[in-house]
Amino acid sequence: MIRARRICVTAVAVLAALAGSPGPAQAEQSYESGPSSTTDDNPLPPGWRIDGEGGTRELVWRTQKAVPMGDARVEFRTGDRLLGAPKPARDGRTFRLALGGTPPEQLTNLHVTAAGRRLDAAADDTHRSGSRMARMPAQAQANAVDPGRPGSYHTIAGEYDLDPVRLPGFDTPVEMTAEVVAPKDATGSRPLALFLHGRHATCYKPGSEDDVTGDWPCADGYKPVPSYLGYLRDQQLLASQGYVTVSISANGINAQDWEAEDAGAQARSSLVRQHLARWADWTAHRSSAPAVVREAAQADLSRVLLVGHSRGGEGVNRAAMDSLYPPPAGEDGHRGPVRWKVRGTVLIGPTIFGQNPVADVPSVTLLPGCDGDVSDLQGENFVDGTRGISRGTALHSAVYMVGANHNYFNSEWTPGEAVAPAEDDFGNDPEQPDPVCAPGAAPRLTAAQQHKAGATYIAAAARLFLGGDDRVRPLLDGSGRRAPSADPARVLTHAVGGRRSGGFLPDGGVKVTGARLCSAIDPDPAVACLAPETPGSSPHFAWWETEQETGRNAVDVKWSAPGTTARITPAEPLSLRGSQKLALRVFVPPNTTGTKFDVSVADSSDRRVTLGSVRVDGLPGSANTASYWAQELRVPLSAATRAGLDLRHVKHLDLTPRSQSGQAWLMDAWGWAPGTSAVKAAALPRVDVGRTTVEEGDSGTRTYRVPVEISGHGSGQVRVYVLDPDSGRAENRLVTVRPGSDAIDVPVEVKGDTVYGYDVGHDIAVKAVHNAVVGKHRGGITVENDDPEPVITLSPVADRVTEGETLTWRLSVDAPVAVDIWQPVRVLPVTEGAELSTKDVDPQWLMEWSGDMPDPERPLSDANLWVWLNIPPGSTGADFVVPIVRDQVAEPTESMRLALTDDNAEPLPDGPVLTGTVLDKP
Repeated sequence: MIRARRICVTAVAVLAALAGSPGPAQAEQSYESGPSSTTDDNPLPPGWRIDGEGGTRELVWRTQKAVPMGDARVEFRTGDRLLGAPKPARDGRTFRLALGGTPPEQLTNLHVTAAGRRLDAAADDTHRSGSRMARMPAQAQANAVDPGRPGSYHTIAGEYDLDPVRLPGFDTPVEMTAEVVAPKDATGSRPLALFLHGRHATCYKPGSEDDVTGDWPCADGYKPVPSYLGYLRDQQLLASQGYVTVSISANGINAQDWEAEDAGAQARSSLVRQHLARWADWTAHRSSAPAVVREAAQADLSRVLLVGHSRGGEGVNRAAMDSLYPPPAGEDGHRGPVRWKVRGTVLIGPTIFGQNPVADVPSVTLLPGCDGDVSDLQGENFVDGTRGISRGTALHSAVYMVGANHNYFNSEWTPGEAVAPAEDDFGNDPEQPDPVCAPGAAPRLTAAQQHKAGATYIAAAARLFLGGDDRVRPLLDGSGRRAPSADPARVLTHAVGGRRSGGFLPDGGVKVTGARLCSAIDPDPAVACLAPETPGSSPHFAWWETEQETGRNAVDVKWSAPGTTARITPAEPLSLRGSQKLALRVFVPPNTTGTKFDVSVADSSDRRVTLGSVRVDGLPGSANTASYWAQELRVPLSAATRAGLDLRHVKHLDLTPRSQSGQAWLMDAWGWAPGTSAVKAAALPRVDVGRTTVEEGDSGTRTYRVPVEISGHGSGQVRVYVLDPDSGRAENRLVTVRPGSDAIDVPVEVKGDTVYGYDVGHDIAVKAVHNAVVGKHRGGITVENDDPEPVITLSPVADRVTEGETLTWRLSVDAPVAVDIWQPVRVLPVTEGAELSTKDVDPQWLMEWSGDMPDPERPLSDANLWVWLNIPPGSTGADFVVPIVRDQVAEPTESMRLALTDDNAEPLPDGPVLTGTVLDKP
């Protein structure tokens, strides 16, 4: 006899309109003890269940509190393995993921994350606040030039609203709405800054405190959330300094991007380039422009800055890529000549699902230290991920803003400023306030302070990338200068690229002695850089698509007494010739102070020189922050020059701790010189992975190949990860790609049969390694089941029994199947006569199926019994048994009713309702 365990339902609800709710940071402890399914070999935790709907098996998670539309992608994981990104229902509480060929026995240790943060369980209380009190970084020396000061231009503002555009893969057209703020009466052409907001609720009901939806277009009685108006202060500052600015609306993408495999990155790029194409038209034919564009200063499209917030950050990065390396025609919503030049990007708390930064376009990435949405600060990979990819002359800066959250960079996402419902995405637990990020904590910024600091650093990027003013570079490149306009914010920066040379890269095959070469994202604690129980996380170690990624490493230096040297030796000697200083990116545990070490180098003749000493303090951090972030430390190379060291052939780098004990992680080290390099994009090959859907057929074996398009110019290297459809494990290989070649050749064998199964995805993921760019990074072959669903019936085996015996029903299919079949059955109230109570059934059985021992006694139908029976592969049925206890109480004949139901626990309209009868005695 096959025993399928219980599914306990505390509430059965039809999907309702998306309600306002806490952000992902507040969604912890929000899981509902609702529908779940378990077998003896496969326990699913509360809140989970497996549905079979329309021939597609789905893993379903339902949370009591809605998860609002945010920029972080909600992901299902089993242990450390990514199962996939589920589709959200309109209620914001129900998430569904097609399981394909994943067998139920592999669904162990299920959990839900968003940017690495658990949504389905509370954080471990023992690690909530870390080991030390948060300490504010010291205030840095003021820079010579402050880009946060308003300029001398008067400004003009206004909106344009053009006909919507259709984008590939989206059923509903997307709006072409934008707000322009520009200098008035400015002479000549002025650089253009374009803003793109992130993923947020699209519609709201005026007068309501929390009634928002993800619809598009908005329903009657609702208005669009004007997310594109949230950067007016940033636009005003730039316009006063002589820049033309435009902020565009993307609600139509936000409402549909859950359907896109790349989470909408290509669609956002298309929308950005649609707007740029219109600006190019208006520049050539000014009389055709909207009124506000005609009244504003003329835009210079040879100097364009793209500013993107959250998923908007990933979108403008893709737009910069697509402007240099055109995407495949069928994937792109904009086809036409590129009549603009993107000189730089600013990415605010961005996502980077594709791990595909554009190496030859300068960038500034703002990392909010209290980000409660993209909480793993995965945008750090817009910096780290450019190393070794292309020329290396473009500056890529990370700006860590202590105490900033995700939302407050946009005033339309800020409570008290927004017209629609808004919230602090970090959230707050009054009983256990976060020492860093709770409102009122010393490091936490107010909304006004944060927005002003953000505007200042956007202006710094504009002045450097569009204006070529090298005087603002020290604000962005790790030189440790501050902009007084951003006060009181504590802002730290580091960078790669620019005028850096050499490069001690733990990713590049170095040899390490006296320390440990550790893996950034390998789940094995023996090789991982951060132990699993570490409170907090590191932006440098944000996860990608695969369980582990080849070559993302750091050097872990740990000591209990001063003097033990850690030596990093590259495969070949490096040249630091022409450099003024050695710049190291190092992080230490948050809230620590006084970590010191000497820095030495040696040349190929084994002449060794100590360059100097450095000291570093940890950032303010808690278990809820990603504050294991590298700070840039510099030591002059003058001592090496005086000693006659051959800086053209530096053999190794030594770090010698001088503090009594501690731990530090080296991300990389470079030769550094002041100044800003000229940037010229290399001609590179571009890789885009497609998806083909095929039917399995009834017989024979067919071989299909994953569609991959390689375009562009030249040759480069990418790493191809082939994901096993059952285990999700990835095998990888390094591949050299050239345009027009079939270097990425992944065959998929499909065996036909006449046995019902589920759709199966054979996926690959691709990542650039050297001299290449990757657009659509994931795709594959989806094999559709083309056999009919089995007919499922429920019939009595023993439905009239005496106390002490067992009621039994049989769930059957009309033919054996190749996959697990899950079918819900619900216990219904009895309509005639006496109903069995919770005291009439075996207590262990009741506890097993309902998860509860109701007291006082109640009818069995009130015990929340919604049972998901499992028919395993190769079988034709499963029994549902109800053991009845024998007692000494004289009772009338009692009964229970049950029926097959749909996924919302409603009895199937054409299905029978069965009754089981229990007699008091024979």
